[in-house]
Amino acid sequence: MSHDPFRPFETHLDRDAALRHLQAATSGADDGELFLERRRSESLVLDDGRVKTASYDASEGFGLRAVRGERTGYAHATTIDEAAVGRAVATTRLAVGDGGGTLAPGPVGTNLRLYSDVDPVAEAAFPAKIDLLRAIDAFTRDLDSRVVQVSASLGASLQEVAILRPDGALVTDIRPMSRINISVIVEHGGRRESGSMGGGGRASLIGLIAPDHWQGVAREALRIALVNLDAVAAPAGVMDVVLGPGWPGILLHEAIGHGLEGDFNRKGSSAFAGLMGQRIAAPGVTVLDDGTIPDRRGSITVDDEGTPSAKNVLIEDGVLVGYMQDRQNARLMGVAPTGNGRRESYAHAPMPRMTNTYMLAGDAAPADLLTEMRDGIYAVGFGGGQVDITNGKFVFSCTEAYRVTDGVVGQPIKGATLIGDGATALQRIRGIGNDLALDPGIGNCGKAGQWVPVGVGQPSLLIGGLTVGGSA
Repeated sequence: MSHDPFRPFETHLDRDAALRHLQAATSGADDGELFLERRRSESLVLDDGRVKTASYDASEGFGLRAVRGERTGYAHATTIDEAAVGRAVATTRLAVGDGGGTLAPGPVGTNLRLYSDVDPVAEAAFPAKIDLLRAIDAFTRDLDSRVVQVSASLGASLQEVAILRPDGALVTDIRPMSRINISVIVEHGGRRESGSMGGGGRASLIGLIAPDHWQGVAREALRIALVNLDAVAAPAGVMDVVLGPGWPGILLHEAIGHGLEGDFNRKGSSAFAGLMGQRIAAPGVTVLDDGTIPDRRGSITVDDEGTPSAKNVLIEDGVLVGYMQDRQNARLMGVAPTGNGRRESYAHAPMPRMTNTYMLAGDAAPADLLTEMRDGIYAVGFGGGQVDITNGKFVFSCTEAYRVTDGVVGQPIKGATLIGDGATALQRIRGIGNDLALDPGIGNCGKAGQWVPVGVGQPSLLIGGLTVGGSA
């Protein structure tokens, strides 16, 4: 960015004029801001040897918000100029009315930078990216004669935001993102199975497209596909489950994390509402939401209201100690914002959202967790899942799992689903591994129609008495 962080948006909107309209919109309000955004993104997909998708998108716009009590007035437009912002004032004023509120103090500033301002979109030429995808396709097919289809994708984006507050304070952030993904289909004896692997983060694309990185991703995708090729039908019933480290934390994210977001608890719709200070998990369970991990996919230097990101403890040694908050819900609940006010884009108002949510490691060796099981499953990878926030009930499908008998990991299984509820699962954790890992950078989280990038993580976990859905 230039020396003046507002200048990229100043082509048609003078900063003084922007502040004047913002102050008119928020007069008598409790809170509000003008959120300006520019975004560039590119996505390339090579499927079965052919370029399936090659897209580039550039967009910009603003969102103007005024908040009073539980009401929010929000207007947005794709045109950043004084006329558009002026028209938006009338809409935002509908939430304020004629009342005389007092503006809440603005966020405390930060000079912390959690990622660079590199533009991943511009780091490699388009032909070089296509050549890379073709090289991935050829390399992966050469790994095993059973490979019948390869899909490889590259994604990169750069988001620039400026958040102007009614007191004139300006907060800016430049957010890079890059990702690579490889999916493989294998066939043997008339049976086809698939595997995929990928990852990325708020960092340069160069590291992801280096051969020593993407070749490892391709090998892992193939390994998962071959494991599934040998899998048998999953058993069904109530049994012990060991979850692997890293990406299986998506179950924690969905079944527990959403229930600890401030808006659901303020409204009483979360299964954890009203339980602050009470034991909700087994001893030893400590869960954090941490947006301050450098270069991680879910990290944010500041949230989309301008509050610096934070490392927030949600559950400490089994006791509920915190919720994730944006400014509005924090004010209504009488607590401090936690840096979790996030939005998908300028076209959306912020709400409490997760960043990187994970459970801290315990002291058990992962192998010892498995030896405790007489009859159960070892779930290493997960696909899609569903959760009901009001009661915490979840259903998750396993993409890589194994049957465990008398402590011995046996044949891989397919078609396994884990069924339960977050509150009960937390209480039934019987062992916590010493192998905390974060996911490779593949998470996206949906809430109220908005999607934001997130991270998850956990150590290996032994959970007693989960319902396993299968076909055996």
